[in-house]
Amino acid sequence: MTDIDFQHLVDQFYQPLFRFGISLSRNQDDASDLVQQTFSLWAAKGHQLRDKSKVKTWLFTTLYREFIGRQRKIKRYPQEELTEAHYDEVAIESSVVKAIDSKLVLQALSELEEIYRAPISLFYLQQHSYQDIAEILEVPVGTIMSRLSRGKQKLRDAMNKVTSTKANKIISLQQKPKREGYGS
Repeated sequence: MTDIDFQHLVDQFYQPLFRFGISLSRNQDDASDLVQQTFSLWAAKGHQLRDKSKVKTWLFTTLYREFIGRQRKIKRYPQEELTEAHYDEVAIESSVVKAIDSKLVLQALSELEEIYRAPISLFYLQQHSYQDIAEILEVPVGTIMSRLSRGKQKLRDAMNKVTSTKANKIISLQQKPKREGYGS
């Protein structure tokens, strides 16, 4: 690969980068901004990449760094939100049960701390290897393995919390109410 076609690059990586951006920022507009900034940086600096087989890792690393930079800026210069940002789910073309399960998992994932959310998103949603994740997040592979392990446990706990909250709101349609005085 001597030269990479920019349009081909966008076509190939826009959706995976966007999903990763959503998993980090929890907001579609912010995710779009992160992806746009990532491709903007590629247009300006991508020619400097020596090993063209590392394009995917470079893009995900750049998006992650942009996210971290924005988080630092928000902490340094907090702004008061006028309206609460709502996480709009991407429409999933599958059965209702799968859509509900996906929504619950994404909700639980969004509640995890960023240090666990990023590796879990990269591993399970983007299918990156441990080594790629370590390069993207700039931490040792052992740290990635630990964060995935702890993150999965925290995700299970969050799922239990989310599902128990939802279960309390569901009315069972299977059970018929008992009536007193009607010969049971």
